[in-house]
Amino acid sequence: MKEDQLTEKIIQCAIKVHTRLGPGLLESAYQACLYYELNKAGLKVEKEKALPLIYDDVKLDCGYRIDLLVEKQIVVELKAVDTFHDIHLAQTLTYLKLAKRRIGLMINFNVEQLKYGIKRVVNGY
Repeated sequence: MKEDQLTEKIIQCAIKVHTRLGPGLLESAYQACLYYELNKAGLKVEKEKALPLIYDDVKLDCGYRIDLLVEKQIVVELKAVDTFHDIHLAQTLTYLKLAKRRIGLMINFNVEQLKYGIKRVVNGY
């Protein structure tokens, strides 16, 4: 499946979750529900995927985890915050770089309408 089609499906599932739950819950609640919806949509999803850091040819487990990795292509970073900050973008870009992936979605569920809480991130790695 092409990246655009895949991100569209992810966003559709996220909107479904947000419509049912609304803002104000913990990130973990949205993650569990989105994971369920993505699986129900027939997508392969990895939750809390460990992301090691390679330094000087040494693989280090520093505790980095991708919230959701969809179809081994799209990094999905979930938030339940008042607004995105530069650190959220930096975190997502770092995950894309370390995972050697090109496309990421930042999804903030703590908004009135989810369309205001979605940011597509592209990494040139």
